[in-house]
Amino acid sequence: MVKIKILPHAECCPEGREIMALPGDIICEILLDHQINIEHACDQSCACTTCHVIVKEGFDSLNEMQEAEEDLLDRAWGLSPYSRLSCQAIVGQKELVIEIPKYTINHAKELH
Repeated sequence: MVKIKILPHAECCPEGREIMALPGDIICEILLDHQINIEHACDQSCACTTCHVIVKEGFDSLNEMQEAEEDLLDRAWGLSPYSRLSCQAIVGQKELVIEIPKYTINHAKELH
């Protein structure tokens, strides 16, 4: 099991949280399974940037980014060199520290 620390986010995770995941799990699914309601307007199909996260620690242990994800990330609010779409980021062997950005480019919240 791999520990994932979620930094506090005013709406999704006000207190912050630590959760456990298996290598090979997808970050967005893990967050949703643990009631951390990250936006995912495209239903995790790599067609938007609403599930954008910044990986503060453990970035290099994630799967390699594909071209479609790289192209979409250019539109994400608060882009960083350690940004990933959580629907495309697969947990590796190292512990992760995740920040959910304050804003997304989504104009309306999805209720999933």
